[in-house]
Amino acid sequence: METAQGLYCATMITRRDAIGSLALFLELAASSARAQAPVPGARPARRPPVLKHALPDVKMDNWEVTVSYVDYAPGQVGKPHHHPGFVLAYVLEGTVVEQVIGEGVSNEVQTYHVGDMFYEPIGATHQVSKNASATDPARLLAMIFAPKGAPLTRPAGE
Repeated sequence: METAQGLYCATMITRRDAIGSLALFLELAASSARAQAPVPGARPARRPPVLKHALPDVKMDNWEVTVSYVDYAPGQVGKPHHHPGFVLAYVLEGTVVEQVIGEGVSNEVQTYHVGDMFYEPIGATHQVSKNASATDPARLLAMIFAPKGAPLTRPAGE
């Protein structure tokens, strides 16, 4: 092979060199994985909370929690609605745009990404609920805490 200076250099690698190089690469990869693996007995790294929010002062006798996936097709927009209890929602996939109107929340339109969480208080209206993307799906994990037997979602105004 000719270099920029016009000199020739040839690189030949033997099977032994190739196997040795592969062994070295695999050892480096394994040592990197060992360095990143948790050490037995070590304390896990502390992470900040995903969400911290005061809960309503309600007696939860005869209440239940319903945990559901909420799937948004690309560009999907939900209708304004509310729930009979309070809701915690966690974004599993995509990006969603939400506006919850009620006491104890910001009442502003918010954008949430994977790993984000939001809260809907009792009596709040979920005014805006949509997938931020016109091309990718989005998915929430919704935890609705409500009196047993109550309809979990009702259109706003009902």
